[in-house]
Amino acid sequence: MDTHAFAPFTFNTTPSVIFEPGGARRFGALAGRKLGPAVLFVTDPGLRKLGLCDNAITSLEAEGATVTIFDAVEADPSRQTLEKAVEAGRAAGTTGVAGFGGGSSLDVAKLAALLIGSGEDLDAAWGVAQAKGPRLPLALVPTTAGTGSEVTPVSIITVGEEEKRGVSSPIILPDIAVLDAELTLGLPPAITAATGIDAMVHAIEAYASRNANNNPLSRMLARQALQLLGANIETAVLDGSNIEARGAMLLGSMLAGQAFANSPVAAVHALAYPIGGTFHIPHGLSNALVLPHVLRFNAPDAAHLYAEIAADAFPQLAAEDGVQGRCAAFIQELAALSRRVGLQPRLRDVGIGEEHLAKMASDAMKQQRLLVNNPRDVNEADALAIYRAAW
Repeated sequence: MDTHAFAPFTFNTTPSVIFEPGGARRFGALAGRKLGPAVLFVTDPGLRKLGLCDNAITSLEAEGATVTIFDAVEADPSRQTLEKAVEAGRAAGTTGVAGFGGGSSLDVAKLAALLIGSGEDLDAAWGVAQAKGPRLPLALVPTTAGTGSEVTPVSIITVGEEEKRGVSSPIILPDIAVLDAELTLGLPPAITAATGIDAMVHAIEAYASRNANNNPLSRMLARQALQLLGANIETAVLDGSNIEARGAMLLGSMLAGQAFANSPVAAVHALAYPIGGTFHIPHGLSNALVLPHVLRFNAPDAAHLYAEIAADAFPQLAAEDGVQGRCAAFIQELAALSRRVGLQPRLRDVGIGEEHLAKMASDAMKQQRLLVNNPRDVNEADALAIYRAAW
Protein backbone atom coordinates (compact mmCIF):
# COMPACT_ATOMS: atom_id res chain seq x y z
CA MET A 1 0.00 0.00 0.00
CA ASP A 2 1.27 3.49 -0.88
CA THR A 3 1.21 5.25 2.48
CA HIS A 4 2.32 8.44 0.70
CA ALA A 5 -1.20 8.56 -0.72
CA PHE A 6 -2.53 9.48 2.74
CA ALA A 7 -0.19 12.43 3.33
CA PRO A 8 -1.97 15.81 3.58
CA PHE A 9 -2.27 17.65 0.27
CA THR A 10 -4.12 20.50 -1.46
CA PHE A 11 -5.48 20.22 -4.98
CA ASN A 12 -6.58 23.34 -6.85
CA THR A 13 -7.77 23.57 -10.43
CA THR A 14 -9.88 25.65 -12.81
CA PRO A 15 -13.52 25.45 -11.62
CA SER A 16 -15.05 25.04 -15.09
CA VAL A 17 -13.35 23.12 -17.91
CA ILE A 18 -15.30 22.88 -21.17
CA PHE A 19 -14.02 20.38 -23.77
CA GLU A 20 -15.94 21.05 -26.98
CA PRO A 21 -14.78 21.05 -30.60
CA GLY A 22 -16.04 24.39 -31.95
CA GLY A 23 -16.36 25.79 -28.43
CA ALA A 24 -14.58 29.03 -29.37
CA ARG A 25 -17.56 29.92 -31.58
CA ARG A 26 -19.70 29.86 -28.42
CA PHE A 27 -17.15 31.62 -26.22
CA GLY A 28 -19.49 34.53 -25.52
CA ALA A 29 -22.27 32.20 -24.39
CA LEU A 30 -19.84 30.14 -22.30
CA ALA A 31 -17.88 32.96 -20.65
CA GLY A 32 -19.46 36.31 -21.47
CA ARG A 33 -21.61 36.57 -18.37
CA LYS A 34 -18.62 35.85 -16.13
CA LEU A 35 -16.37 38.37 -17.92
CA GLY A 36 -18.84 41.25 -17.88
CA PRO A 37 -19.46 44.18 -20.25
CA ALA A 38 -15.83 45.25 -20.93
CA VAL A 39 -13.47 42.44 -21.93
CA LEU A 40 -9.70 42.68 -22.45
CA PHE A 41 -8.90 40.05 -25.10
CA VAL A 42 -5.23 39.00 -24.95
CA THR A 43 -3.68 37.17 -27.91
CA ASP A 44 -0.72 37.27 -30.29
CA PRO A 45 -0.30 38.93 -33.71
CA GLY A 46 -0.04 35.63 -35.59
CA LEU A 47 -3.38 34.31 -34.38
CA ARG A 48 -4.97 37.70 -34.99
CA LYS A 49 -3.68 37.77 -38.57
CA LEU A 50 -4.91 34.23 -39.20
CA GLY A 51 -8.38 35.22 -37.98
CA LEU A 52 -8.40 32.40 -35.45
CA CYS A 53 -9.70 34.74 -32.75
CA ASP A 54 -12.54 36.21 -34.80
CA ASN A 55 -15.30 33.81 -33.76
CA ALA A 56 -14.51 34.18 -30.06
CA ILE A 57 -14.43 37.99 -30.30
CA THR A 58 -17.64 38.14 -32.32
CA SER A 59 -19.41 35.85 -29.87
CA LEU A 60 -18.42 38.09 -26.94
CA GLU A 61 -19.74 41.13 -28.81
CA ALA A 62 -22.97 39.26 -29.56
CA GLU A 63 -23.46 38.91 -25.80
CA GLY A 64 -23.18 42.68 -25.47
CA ALA A 65 -19.53 43.03 -24.44
CA THR A 66 -17.18 45.76 -25.59
CA VAL A 67 -13.95 43.98 -26.51
CA THR A 68 -10.52 45.65 -26.27
CA ILE A 69 -8.03 43.56 -28.24
CA PHE A 70 -4.41 43.37 -27.08
CA ASP A 71 -2.58 41.32 -29.71
CA ALA A 72 1.08 42.16 -29.06
CA VAL A 73 2.09 39.09 -27.03
CA GLU A 74 5.37 37.55 -28.17
CA ALA A 75 6.99 34.19 -27.36
CA ASP A 76 8.56 34.31 -23.89
CA PRO A 77 6.59 37.49 -23.15
CA SER A 78 8.44 40.38 -21.56
CA ARG A 79 7.52 42.44 -18.56
CA GLN A 80 7.08 45.42 -20.91
CA THR A 81 4.45 43.51 -22.90
CA LEU A 82 2.58 42.61 -19.73
CA GLU A 83 2.64 46.23 -18.57
CA LYS A 84 1.24 47.40 -21.93
CA ALA A 85 -1.58 44.87 -21.66
CA VAL A 86 -2.38 46.13 -18.16
CA GLU A 87 -2.38 49.74 -19.38
CA ALA A 88 -4.77 48.84 -22.22
CA GLY A 89 -7.08 47.05 -19.81
CA ARG A 90 -7.14 49.87 -17.28
CA ALA A 91 -7.80 52.48 -19.98
CA ALA A 92 -10.79 50.45 -21.18
CA GLY A 93 -12.33 49.97 -17.73
CA THR A 94 -11.98 46.21 -18.11
CA THR A 95 -14.38 44.01 -16.15
CA GLY A 96 -12.91 40.66 -17.27
CA VAL A 97 -9.96 39.22 -19.17
CA ALA A 98 -9.93 36.59 -21.92
CA GLY A 99 -6.68 34.87 -22.92
CA PHE A 100 -6.57 33.22 -26.35
CA GLY A 101 -3.50 31.43 -27.70
CA GLY A 102 -0.46 29.52 -26.57
CA GLY A 103 1.07 29.62 -23.12
CA SER A 104 2.54 33.09 -23.65
CA SER A 105 -0.85 34.75 -24.25
CA LEU A 106 -2.48 32.84 -21.42
CA ASP A 107 0.31 33.78 -19.02
CA VAL A 108 -0.03 37.48 -19.90
CA ALA A 109 -3.83 37.27 -19.51
CA LYS A 110 -3.49 35.72 -16.04
CA LEU A 111 -1.22 38.45 -14.73
CA ALA A 112 -3.18 41.20 -16.47
CA ALA A 113 -6.30 40.01 -14.64
CA LEU A 114 -4.35 40.01 -11.36
CA LEU A 115 -2.67 43.40 -11.76
CA ILE A 116 -5.76 45.20 -13.08
CA GLY A 117 -7.97 43.62 -10.46
CA SER A 118 -5.74 44.19 -7.47
CA GLY A 119 -3.44 47.07 -8.40
CA GLU A 120 -0.65 45.22 -6.64
CA ASP A 121 3.04 45.54 -7.47
CA LEU A 122 4.31 42.79 -9.76
CA ASP A 123 7.62 42.70 -7.90
CA ALA A 124 5.75 41.73 -4.74
CA ALA A 125 3.93 38.91 -6.53
CA TRP A 126 6.92 36.92 -7.88
CA GLY A 127 7.42 33.48 -6.38
CA VAL A 128 5.09 31.03 -4.70
CA ALA A 129 1.87 32.22 -2.99
CA GLN A 130 2.95 35.88 -2.93
CA ALA A 131 0.13 37.27 -5.10
CA LYS A 132 -2.55 38.84 -2.94
CA GLY A 133 -5.36 39.51 -5.42
CA PRO A 134 -8.17 39.91 -6.05
CA ARG A 135 -8.09 39.42 -9.80
CA LEU A 136 -10.66 40.20 -12.48
CA PRO A 137 -12.82 37.38 -13.89
CA LEU A 138 -10.68 35.31 -16.26
CA ALA A 139 -11.40 32.84 -19.08
CA LEU A 140 -8.71 31.10 -21.15
CA VAL A 141 -8.77 29.36 -24.55
CA PRO A 142 -5.60 27.40 -25.42
CA THR A 143 -4.64 27.02 -29.08
CA THR A 144 -1.72 24.65 -28.49
CA ALA A 145 -1.64 21.29 -26.72
CA GLY A 146 1.34 21.67 -24.44
CA THR A 147 1.50 24.21 -21.65
CA GLY A 148 -1.69 23.32 -19.78
CA SER A 149 -1.68 26.99 -18.76
CA GLU A 150 -5.48 27.02 -18.74
CA VAL A 151 -5.46 24.92 -15.55
CA THR A 152 -2.23 26.03 -13.86
CA PRO A 153 -1.67 28.72 -11.22
CA VAL A 154 1.62 29.77 -12.82
CA SER A 155 2.62 32.60 -15.16
CA ILE A 156 6.16 32.94 -16.55
CA ILE A 157 7.48 36.32 -17.70
CA THR A 158 10.90 37.26 -19.13
CA VAL A 159 12.53 39.98 -17.05
CA GLY A 160 15.44 41.95 -18.47
CA GLU A 161 17.33 40.31 -21.31
CA GLU A 162 17.11 36.67 -20.36
CA GLU A 163 15.85 35.88 -16.86
CA LYS A 164 12.50 34.15 -16.52
CA ARG A 165 10.46 34.77 -13.37
CA GLY A 166 7.25 33.17 -12.26
CA VAL A 167 4.16 34.02 -10.28
CA SER A 168 2.65 30.90 -8.73
CA SER A 169 -0.63 31.32 -6.87
CA PRO A 170 -4.09 29.69 -7.00
CA ILE A 171 -5.44 33.25 -7.35
CA ILE A 172 -4.45 33.27 -11.05
CA LEU A 173 -6.23 30.03 -11.90
CA PRO A 174 -8.92 31.07 -14.41
CA ASP A 175 -12.63 30.75 -13.80
CA ILE A 176 -13.28 29.04 -17.14
CA ALA A 177 -11.14 27.08 -19.63
CA VAL A 178 -12.53 26.30 -23.08
CA LEU A 179 -10.71 23.46 -24.89
CA ASP A 180 -11.57 23.58 -28.60
CA ALA A 181 -9.58 21.02 -30.60
CA GLU A 182 -10.56 22.72 -33.87
CA LEU A 183 -8.28 25.62 -32.94
CA THR A 184 -5.26 23.29 -32.97
CA LEU A 185 -5.87 21.85 -36.45
CA GLY A 186 -3.64 24.44 -38.10
CA LEU A 187 -0.63 23.99 -35.82
CA PRO A 188 2.54 23.24 -37.81
CA PRO A 189 4.21 19.87 -37.14
CA ALA A 190 7.21 21.41 -35.34
CA ILE A 191 4.99 23.27 -32.87
CA THR A 192 2.76 20.22 -32.42
CA ALA A 193 5.81 18.12 -31.62
CA ALA A 194 7.44 20.58 -29.22
CA THR A 195 4.27 21.36 -27.29
CA GLY A 196 3.35 17.68 -27.13
CA ILE A 197 6.71 16.74 -25.61
CA ASP A 198 6.31 19.68 -23.21
CA ALA A 199 3.03 18.20 -21.98
CA MET A 200 4.66 14.80 -21.51
CA VAL A 201 7.42 16.44 -19.45
CA HIS A 202 4.76 18.05 -17.26
CA ALA A 203 3.24 14.64 -16.54
CA ILE A 204 6.59 12.92 -15.92
CA GLU A 205 7.90 15.62 -13.59
CA ALA A 206 4.59 15.86 -11.72
CA TYR A 207 4.56 12.12 -11.10
CA ALA A 208 8.13 12.06 -9.78
CA SER A 209 8.09 15.43 -8.00
CA ARG A 210 9.69 15.55 -4.56
CA ASN A 211 7.33 18.37 -3.60
CA ALA A 212 5.49 17.77 -0.32
CA ASN A 213 2.21 18.28 -2.18
CA ASN A 214 2.78 15.35 -4.57
CA ASN A 215 -0.60 13.68 -4.29
CA PRO A 216 -2.71 10.78 -5.60
CA LEU A 217 -4.86 13.02 -7.82
CA SER A 218 -1.83 14.49 -9.60
CA ARG A 219 -0.28 11.04 -10.06
CA MET A 220 -3.51 9.64 -11.49
CA LEU A 221 -3.87 12.60 -13.88
CA ALA A 222 -0.22 12.33 -14.94
CA ARG A 223 -0.66 8.71 -15.92
CA GLN A 224 -3.87 9.39 -17.86
CA ALA A 225 -2.11 12.29 -19.60
CA LEU A 226 0.82 10.08 -20.65
CA GLN A 227 -1.57 7.48 -22.04
CA LEU A 228 -3.31 10.09 -24.22
CA LEU A 229 -0.15 11.93 -25.25
CA GLY A 230 1.99 8.89 -25.95
CA ALA A 231 -0.71 7.27 -28.08
CA ASN A 232 -1.49 10.36 -30.17
CA ILE A 233 1.53 12.66 -30.52
CA GLU A 234 2.93 11.03 -33.65
CA THR A 235 -0.46 10.99 -35.36
CA ALA A 236 -1.02 14.66 -34.48
CA VAL A 237 2.40 15.58 -35.91
CA LEU A 238 2.10 13.51 -39.09
CA ASP A 239 -1.64 14.09 -39.73
CA GLY A 240 -2.44 17.51 -38.30
CA SER A 241 -6.04 17.39 -39.54
CA ASN A 242 -6.92 14.35 -37.38
CA ILE A 243 -9.42 15.90 -34.97
CA GLU A 244 -9.45 12.85 -32.69
CA ALA A 245 -5.68 12.97 -32.22
CA ARG A 246 -5.80 16.74 -31.78
CA GLY A 247 -8.52 16.41 -29.15
CA ALA A 248 -6.59 13.71 -27.30
CA MET A 249 -3.48 15.91 -27.24
CA LEU A 250 -5.44 18.91 -25.96
CA LEU A 251 -7.08 16.82 -23.23
CA GLY A 252 -3.78 15.16 -22.32
CA SER A 253 -2.08 18.55 -22.09
CA MET A 254 -4.82 19.80 -19.77
CA LEU A 255 -4.62 16.72 -17.51
CA ALA A 256 -0.82 17.08 -17.31
CA GLY A 257 -1.37 20.74 -16.44
CA GLN A 258 -3.68 19.81 -13.59
CA ALA A 259 -1.09 17.32 -12.37
CA PHE A 260 1.91 19.67 -12.29
CA ALA A 261 -0.16 22.61 -11.06
CA ASN A 262 -0.41 20.71 -7.78
CA SER A 263 2.74 18.54 -7.85
CA PRO A 264 5.25 20.97 -9.37
CA VAL A 265 7.85 20.38 -12.07
CA ALA A 266 11.56 20.17 -11.43
CA ALA A 267 15.00 20.05 -13.06
CA VAL A 268 13.94 19.49 -16.67
CA HIS A 269 12.17 22.84 -16.59
CA ALA A 270 14.90 24.50 -14.52
CA LEU A 271 17.53 23.53 -17.10
CA ALA A 272 15.24 24.37 -20.02
CA TYR A 273 14.72 27.97 -18.90
CA PRO A 274 18.25 29.22 -19.73
CA ILE A 275 17.92 27.65 -23.18
CA GLY A 276 14.71 29.55 -23.86
CA GLY A 277 15.62 32.74 -22.04
CA THR A 278 19.08 33.21 -23.58
CA PHE A 279 18.74 31.59 -27.00
CA HIS A 280 14.98 32.04 -27.57
CA ILE A 281 14.46 28.35 -28.27
CA PRO A 282 10.75 27.40 -27.94
CA HIS A 283 9.93 26.13 -24.46
CA GLY A 284 8.81 22.65 -25.54
CA LEU A 285 11.95 22.09 -27.60
CA SER A 286 14.09 23.39 -24.70
CA ASN A 287 12.52 20.73 -22.49
CA ALA A 288 12.99 18.00 -25.08
CA LEU A 289 16.70 18.82 -25.48
CA VAL A 290 17.50 18.14 -21.81
CA LEU A 291 14.76 15.61 -20.94
CA PRO A 292 16.59 12.28 -21.39
CA HIS A 293 19.76 13.60 -19.79
CA VAL A 294 17.97 14.91 -16.68
CA LEU A 295 16.07 11.63 -16.32
CA ARG A 296 19.31 9.63 -16.57
CA PHE A 297 20.78 11.87 -13.86
CA ASN A 298 17.68 11.31 -11.70
CA ALA A 299 17.53 7.55 -12.26
CA PRO A 300 19.55 6.55 -9.16
CA ASP A 301 16.78 8.05 -7.03
CA ALA A 302 13.75 7.86 -9.32
CA ALA A 303 14.08 4.71 -11.44
CA HIS A 304 11.14 3.07 -9.65
CA LEU A 305 8.91 6.07 -10.44
CA TYR A 306 9.89 6.19 -14.12
CA ALA A 307 9.38 2.43 -14.37
CA GLU A 308 5.83 2.81 -13.00
CA ILE A 309 4.79 5.22 -15.79
CA ALA A 310 6.86 3.82 -18.66
CA ALA A 311 4.09 1.68 -20.11
CA ASP A 312 1.55 4.49 -19.83
CA ALA A 313 3.45 6.44 -22.50
CA PHE A 314 4.82 3.40 -24.38
CA PRO A 315 2.64 0.29 -23.85
CA GLN A 316 5.28 -2.02 -25.34
CA LEU A 317 7.49 -1.32 -22.31
CA ALA A 318 5.19 -3.43 -20.14
CA ALA A 319 7.22 -6.38 -21.44
CA GLU A 320 10.46 -4.95 -20.00
CA ASP A 321 11.63 -6.85 -16.92
CA GLY A 322 12.93 -5.12 -13.82
CA VAL A 323 12.84 -1.55 -12.57
CA GLN A 324 16.22 -0.54 -13.95
CA GLY A 325 15.61 -2.05 -17.38
CA ARG A 326 12.18 -0.48 -17.73
CA CYS A 327 13.46 2.91 -16.57
CA ALA A 328 16.35 2.81 -19.07
CA ALA A 329 14.00 1.78 -21.87
CA PHE A 330 11.59 4.59 -20.96
CA ILE A 331 14.33 7.22 -21.21
CA GLN A 332 15.56 5.74 -24.49
CA GLU A 333 12.03 5.76 -25.93
CA LEU A 334 11.50 9.41 -24.98
CA ALA A 335 14.71 10.40 -26.79
CA ALA A 336 13.68 8.33 -29.82
CA LEU A 337 10.19 9.87 -29.80
CA SER A 338 11.66 13.38 -29.95
CA ARG A 339 13.67 12.39 -33.01
CA ARG A 340 10.69 10.69 -34.67
CA VAL A 341 8.55 13.81 -34.35
CA GLY A 342 11.31 15.91 -35.91
CA LEU A 343 12.85 17.71 -32.93
CA GLN A 344 16.57 18.45 -32.91
CA PRO A 345 18.29 16.09 -30.45
CA ARG A 346 21.30 18.14 -29.30
CA LEU A 347 22.01 21.63 -28.01
CA ARG A 348 24.56 22.17 -30.78
CA ASP A 349 21.79 21.54 -33.32
CA VAL A 350 19.97 24.69 -32.20
CA GLY A 351 23.03 26.95 -32.30
CA ILE A 352 24.23 26.69 -28.70
CA GLY A 353 28.03 26.62 -28.45
CA GLU A 354 29.97 24.59 -25.91
CA GLU A 355 31.31 27.86 -24.54
CA HIS A 356 27.80 28.82 -23.39
CA LEU A 357 27.23 25.80 -21.16
CA ALA A 358 28.89 27.11 -17.99
CA LYS A 359 26.76 30.27 -17.92
CA MET A 360 23.65 28.20 -18.59
CA ALA A 361 24.49 26.00 -15.61
CA SER A 362 24.91 29.08 -13.44
CA ASP A 363 21.61 30.52 -14.69
CA ALA A 364 19.79 27.23 -14.04
CA MET A 365 20.72 27.52 -10.36
CA LYS A 366 18.45 30.59 -10.14
CA GLN A 367 15.46 28.27 -10.59
CA GLN A 368 15.48 26.98 -7.01
CA ARG A 369 11.67 27.02 -6.83
CA LEU A 370 11.82 24.17 -9.39
CA LEU A 371 15.05 22.43 -8.40
CA VAL A 372 13.76 21.75 -4.88
CA ASN A 373 11.14 19.46 -6.45
CA ASN A 374 13.66 17.28 -8.30
CA PRO A 375 13.94 13.65 -7.12
CA ARG A 376 17.73 14.11 -6.88
CA ASP A 377 19.63 17.18 -5.68
CA VAL A 378 21.18 19.19 -8.54
CA ASN A 379 24.16 21.49 -8.04
CA GLU A 380 25.88 23.69 -10.61
CA ALA A 381 28.44 21.04 -11.51
CA ASP A 382 25.62 18.54 -12.06
CA ALA A 383 23.78 21.00 -14.30
CA LEU A 384 26.93 21.57 -16.35
CA ALA A 385 27.42 17.81 -16.75
CA ILE A 386 23.82 17.43 -17.93
CA TYR A 387 24.25 20.24 -20.45
CA ARG A 388 27.48 18.65 -21.71
CA ALA A 389 25.68 15.35 -22.18
CA ALA A 390 22.94 17.19 -24.09
CA TRP A 391 25.41 19.14 -26.22
